[in-house]
Amino acid sequence: MKPIKKAILVGILTMAIYLSVVVITTPALEPLNAISAAFQLNSIVIIGMGIGIGLQVFLSEKSKLLGCKLSVKKKAFGGNSGSTAVTSFFSFFSLVPLGCCGWWLYALSLLPSIVGTGVSAVLIEYSQVLAYIGLAIIFGFAGLTAYKLKQEQQLQKIV
Repeated sequence: MKPIKKAILVGILTMAIYLSVVVITTPALEPLNAISAAFQLNSIVIIGMGIGIGLQVFLSEKSKLLGCKLSVKKKAFGGNSGSTAVTSFFSFFSLVPLGCCGWWLYALSLLPSIVGTGVSAVLIEYSQVLAYIGLAIIFGFAGLTAYKLKQEQQLQKIV
């Protein structure tokens, strides 16, 4: 599969998984209403995750085609997976007041016993900011991979 096609497919799949979690954890709302609410509050996060992960897949596939062996690839994918999970986790908090993601209320109720009341309050209060930070990390790893790919290409031209 060509890098651009695979990147688009994985980006769309990332957004579909996010929206599926929203629908599954929101039995009180019709699926379209839950998706609409998610896009109203978290469109930047939803689209950003799709683009960021798609970009990372594109860069990885491109490096394979060029025969590059990027040492950053495993770190980047591990970082992107973790960043995607954290970004999604925090972005779901902002949907709870709208009736979305009711399951996350349960997760929120357990949070103080895991990390303490003060930390829980900060995580909930700044969940949107933390989601954006996670998104920045996703793009940071993609940027790092692009930089390493460019360096590798330049080394191949010299040799």
